[in-house]
Amino acid sequence: MALISPRKLRYDVYSYSYQQDSNTPLVISVLASLIERTLARNERIAKKYCKWPSKTRVFDCNETPDMTIQSYLERIFRYTRAGPSVYVVAYVYIDRFCQLYPEFRIGARNVHRLLITTIMVASKYVEDMNYRNSYFARVGGLSTTEMNNLEVEFLFMMKFKLHVNVSVFESYCCHLEREVSIGGGYQIERALRCAEEIKTKQRQERRYMNDHNAGLLL
Repeated sequence: MALISPRKLRYDVYSYSYQQDSNTPLVISVLASLIERTLARNERIAKKYCKWPSKTRVFDCNETPDMTIQSYLERIFRYTRAGPSVYVVAYVYIDRFCQLYPEFRIGARNVHRLLITTIMVASKYVEDMNYRNSYFARVGGLSTTEMNNLEVEFLFMMKFKLHVNVSVFESYCCHLEREVSIGGGYQIERALRCAEEIKTKQRQERRYMNDHNAGLLL
């Protein structure tokens, strides 16, 4: 990846279109880089923390998926078109989960299921309109039953603490910036105000399209 220029960053933040923009949000590359480094670090200390809480093993899969984190996140974006703020909120959820269960370690066997679950839940929190769980399941390579169970387990394990206010959102944007600057000097969409602004933009775009289509029918 090349360095993200401030101009490109501002464009992605303020001009990102959920309906028309096919470019992968910059935060996906940033999040992938951070998680890959986390996986590498956890592999080095895995022997010291081999006994995880049994209930966190709900995210473990029988076989390690043959797909990189970057490719997996790009696949999720390609088929769901979840905007930048969804991935930031998903990262908030992952961090909260790890704080609630400090012995849990993100690893190759659980990272993909953890990502699709947190992104789906974050999408429901941020977006006005969402795909069904069955669709997210197909995108993530799971059955609908597995996806439903992961969502329920995650919600209860998180104690339904899903709210992300503006200050928390911006602090995690800053945190991601600092983390990835260590590994490559990348920046993310830190100027995003909050999920509510994204919702407002979506409503405005839909209102415009509805008015436009209504005008064509007259």
